[in-house]
Amino acid sequence: MKNLLLLGGGGRECTLAWKLSQSTLCGNFYIAPGNAGTAGYGTNLPISVNDFAAIRQACLDHKIDILFPGPEDPLVAGIYDFFKNDPLLKHIIVVGPSKEGAQLEGSKAFSKKFMARHNIPTAAYKEFTRDSFEQGVAFIKRSDPPIVLKADGLAAGKGVVIAQTTIEAIRAFRAMVMDEQFGDASKKVVIEQFLDGIELSVFALTDGTNYVLLPEAKDYKRVGEGDTGLNTGGMGSISPVPFADQTFMQKVISRIVEPTVQGLKAENIIYQGIIFFGLIKVGDEPFVIEYNCRMGDPETEVVIPRLENDLVALILKMGEGKLSEVTVKFSERAAGAVMMVSGGYPGDYAKGKIMAGLEKVKGSYLFHAGTGLNDGKVVTSGGRVLAVTSLGSNIKEALAKSYENAGLIEYDGAYYRKDIGWEF
Repeated sequence: MKNLLLLGGGGRECTLAWKLSQSTLCGNFYIAPGNAGTAGYGTNLPISVNDFAAIRQACLDHKIDILFPGPEDPLVAGIYDFFKNDPLLKHIIVVGPSKEGAQLEGSKAFSKKFMARHNIPTAAYKEFTRDSFEQGVAFIKRSDPPIVLKADGLAAGKGVVIAQTTIEAIRAFRAMVMDEQFGDASKKVVIEQFLDGIELSVFALTDGTNYVLLPEAKDYKRVGEGDTGLNTGGMGSISPVPFADQTFMQKVISRIVEPTVQGLKAENIIYQGIIFFGLIKVGDEPFVIEYNCRMGDPETEVVIPRLENDLVALILKMGEGKLSEVTVKFSERAAGAVMMVSGGYPGDYAKGKIMAGLEKVKGSYLFHAGTGLNDGKVVTSGGRVLAVTSLGSNIKEALAKSYENAGLIEYDGAYYRKDIGWEF
């Protein structure tokens, strides 16, 4: 039996907590800080994901064997290195890369250069700073719109602009670099070619040499139906992805996944954990839009319910460097997740709204994202509140069940998109 500490408090972590707690290898299980949903699978600890000193003490107090950082912040900040450099913590398996490995997500420029070195297909690009502002403007003027601008560092999912005109691109570039719109994250900006296609997410678990693929997924970022309105952290997701057939996925594996894993090893970059490949299918060809160093959200809410393996057993094999001995099994059933959000999200929204109807839900999983407990009642505490996930014989059947159950859940200002999976 292994004692586990899972870092995070969103829908991704609630889904991981649900899965990890089912393992026969799971001993005492803690989630920091967790939410109202994770409290049903383990013990929530009031610790920030970035408070390394408090995380260290919790690991010592609770004799933790496995640390699983859910979000990117602690990984990019170097929690893997923090643990491995501490004599009292170095035996703990950390599900995530070294600080250098996490730069695949932490720096757009780092990841672009890595892809160039290993001939991994991605959009053509150049990078600019305040000192090269005029060259950046000249580059934009030479480029055909739409033009994609990305803050180099972490910007909470808001650091990407797809400008439809040259003027809009220059305005966005000035705001990022000169006006420090995203602080340190936009001191450097990557300007890249716009790729026109359909997106999907692919996930690999690697031990640094070997890897296994988890089920692929597609998420829906825009707040409005018909993929309109502002970008969000994700309004829903589906798995499998109908267009990701065997021929396409073989291209993904041979051109993207394997060169990435082999490239990290060749450069002596320590990476034991999840590699998230944000991909786009242009014609019949896959390109990398971005890497993440952790599971995605809300993709986790459909990927993990389709994973039939014991997740703790997979992590232990990863820690031993023996993922080559593992065969990953997926459910043949499809999964569909609908994200219920607070009124006003992704703009300003109220918190503390009492939720009702959760007990009426039948045949779906409820993965809490932004919830808390107040006097024993479940209340909203974030913009994205709850993912309703269902399995079905196909995507339409799965989503129909999710929508049926989402309709039973009530709180002031509740909103969800009613067209997740619309193109399939």
